[in-house]
Amino acid sequence: MAALLKGACASAARSVGRGLASSVTGQKVNRMGVVGCGQMGTGIAIVAARHAQIEVVGLDAFPASLERSKQFVQDWASKEAKKGRMTDQDVEAFLGRFSFHSLADDAAMKAEVPSLDFVVEAVSENLDTKQACYDALQAAGLPAQSVLATNTSSISITKLAAKVARPERVIGMHFMNPVPVMPLVEVIRGLRTDDVTLATTLQLCTAMKKETSTSEDRPGFIANRILMPYINEAVFALQDGVGTAEDIDKTLKLGTNVPMGPLTLADFIGLDTCLSIMQVLHRDLGDSKYRPAPLLVNYVEAGWLGKKTKRGFYDYRDRKS
Repeated sequence: MAALLKGACASAARSVGRGLASSVTGQKVNRMGVVGCGQMGTGIAIVAARHAQIEVVGLDAFPASLERSKQFVQDWASKEAKKGRMTDQDVEAFLGRFSFHSLADDAAMKAEVPSLDFVVEAVSENLDTKQACYDALQAAGLPAQSVLATNTSSISITKLAAKVARPERVIGMHFMNPVPVMPLVEVIRGLRTDDVTLATTLQLCTAMKKETSTSEDRPGFIANRILMPYINEAVFALQDGVGTAEDIDKTLKLGTNVPMGPLTLADFIGLDTCLSIMQVLHRDLGDSKYRPAPLLVNYVEAGWLGKKTKRGFYDYRDRKS
């Protein structure tokens, strides 16, 4: 019996924390698609074009998002040039690696998608929205060997991959915000993700000059399994009158040497995003300790989502930045 238990434990240990065999080589990525050209998607596109020096195709359902993304890329390059980090030739080459197209443009999708080696999906944190994007990519001819990465910060990679023709090519690639500044990418392997997909993703992260950590496919992964309950508890402290927003943030910032307090960080992330992740943790883990703070729910229902709406735990309407 002891030997049987020992063998079962060893087998379980091998199935959890699956590493990458040193003999596995990833595929070369020459052309990458980014679906969702918001703040995160645009940042991902920038580091891919700048550091990995690969062609990037930006895809979004909303024309306004495409225009904002294109303008942000141009402005970012101009700022880098003014700081002496890019020459005029660098800027020209960098901008030349971009193209932008609508997800609703069938002709453009069928012309661009079949040539993509790697796609990063960075749309809103909603299962149906993400899977609809995957359907659109597959309908447009995404090659079977292409990697489909998701920038989800909490949704199961295995669940997202369930309706994809080749779930072994799906992987989590959780970038941190702001992408051009933050050095980490949290890589999450789904239950069916294969070694080549993992190797390709890790190689691409290195080419983007990013450090990586790897997480099992569990709700919230590593980063948000720890970070979001911390933010949520700060909201409970504010709700219960333990301290003001300023004092809560000051205590954590100066007392634990973090760059910003939890409520400021929540405003920066977006309170709707924080709430969405807490709801995933609460639902999928079934533990009351992940229950979203009622005050967080109230703020989201009021449309006070943080810096992006100029009102969250702080009022940004009169601030310049």
